[in-house]
Amino acid sequence: MRIVGLTGGIASGKSTVSNLFKASGIPVVDADVVARNVLKKGSCGWKRVVAAFGEEILLPSREVDRPKLGQMVFSSHSKRQLR
Repeated sequence: MRIVGLTGGIASGKSTVSNLFKASGIPVVDADVVARNVLKKGSCGWKRVVAAFGEEILLPSREVDRPKLGQMVFSSHSKRQLR
């Protein structure tokens, strides 16, 4: 079995290739969908992320502000090391 990872910038064709794989019967795991489920409000992952980064990463709806979290993580080497 081969595992292929699709990466690229905005509008680089990732969704097009992913849809071609799906149409050909090739299973596709979308990491964005997985991440959204992990960070679903009230979930174990949500609780761990809020404990690690603080409530300032939450929107008024208590959902994770993903762009704000991303900015925090990718601007700090030490934050990227959290487990």
